[in-house]
Amino acid sequence: MAEDEYEIALSKQDLREVTAFAAACAEAVLEVFEADQPDDSRPRDAVEAALEFARGGERGKSLRDTAWAALKAAKSTDTAAAREAAWAAMSAAGAAYLHPLAKATQVKHILGAGAHAARAAELAASRDPGVGAEHVERAVHRATPVVVDVLKRFPAAPDGGGRVGELIRMLDADLRSLTLTE
Repeated sequence: MAEDEYEIALSKQDLREVTAFAAACAEAVLEVFEADQPDDSRPRDAVEAALEFARGGERGKSLRDTAWAALKAAKSTDTAAAREAAWAAMSAAGAAYLHPLAKATQVKHILGAGAHAARAAELAASRDPGVGAEHVERAVHRATPVVVDVLKRFPAAPDGGGRVGELIRMLDADLRSLTLTE
């Protein structure tokens, strides 16, 4: 571990809350993928596996396999919006694997599904950035106090990443500005 890195305490319940949040964000845009690829259940399967973990299931093979399958599904899409929706689903399943390292890049595990979902909605609405901002706002409202607390343990989201990176940073800033109580 580098000198400027340290481990962050993450409980299994923390991971379940983050994964539930990510799954809810991704689930909101599954229809974008399914409109493009109606016979492909891989992104939905990834979101369902994430929800199963969030409800107390195992963090194991099913999550990993469905995340990889959603990533492969993204490559079979006909539209950029559907690809982003599949990436949101992949990110939801991957959220369970948030690493306890104090690195800004780990923020993508927490907020990636929300940002990819916002981008999918934006692209589906003729690239309307207002639609993406609305999805970010909805994601903020989905976040539980535990999700906000976990996020605040990590450094702020990193620069870069194009429009999805911008959406991650918007979501990050909005969530960090909250003072929630359980």
